[in-house]
Amino acid sequence: MDQAEQLRNIIKAGSPRSKPLARVITVTSGKGGVGKSSVAINLAIQFRKMGQKVIILDADFGLANIEIMFGAVPKYNLSDLIYRGKKIRDIITWGPMEVGFISGGSGITGLSNLGRDYLSYIINNLSELDAIADTIIVDTAAGISDTVLEFLVASEEILLITTPEPTSIADSYSLLKALNRHPRFSKEKTLVKVVANKVDAVKEGDALFGKLNAVVSSYLKIPITYLGVIPRDSQLPKAVMHQMPVSLKVPTSRSVTAFERIAADIMDKETDQSIPKRGVVAFFSHILTGKIG
Repeated sequence: MDQAEQLRNIIKAGSPRSKPLARVITVTSGKGGVGKSSVAINLAIQFRKMGQKVIILDADFGLANIEIMFGAVPKYNLSDLIYRGKKIRDIITWGPMEVGFISGGSGITGLSNLGRDYLSYIINNLSELDAIADTIIVDTAAGISDTVLEFLVASEEILLITTPEPTSIADSYSLLKALNRHPRFSKEKTLVKVVANKVDAVKEGDALFGKLNAVVSSYLKIPITYLGVIPRDSQLPKAVMHQMPVSLKVPTSRSVTAFERIAADIMDKETDQSIPKRGVVAFFSHILTGKIG
């Protein structure tokens, strides 16, 4: 039995069928500065208002955007679970409205070198997230690094954040192109949804998606859908300066109205039921078996 098969058996043993499976949504972007982390946080707040239990995994290992925007410093991170024996509940920091977040620390590199017993410990801990959260939002780094692509190919649902800037549209296409070339990416099993951020008018966002969809459909054949726009809003950077999500700081602002609508679309009952929830253990197993196999 090879190492990949051993890990798959560990995962099956550590993920009882009786546990509810969380919905994993990965938020990403082709370039930095498009407001990706702000979208992740504000959608999390909106999901909480809808009664969802939400945890954000800050998978941007080089930065600490989530904790800065939440105004909360985590005591432990994912590396403390993987390498220092902490439990999953130890590494969750609770932010506004009891939205939990997990800081990635130095990430998951090196997991493939761990022994069977230790992998069992990690998988059993990760399996608890399916019981703790209804929805897990993975906030990746920007760009097309190998680490970002590993998170994306493991995702059943991707939110691609872009802006009307030509460079942002081009970088979004480059990200989808890199994703399409990945040997473990499945067009059939992955939903890619686009959000146009920082737009001045609805038609500007519609035109943005039209351009992106045209080239993606022609050259990549990846089906992408459009969730709509988030308008440029002067209240957003002010909220960031106060280290508070705009959804709580100024709940009547233009951007918050958009976040509410997009969150409602994502959590639409009919749409939600059509999405196969594989859970967080399956999400990480896809990454680990890919690295090992």
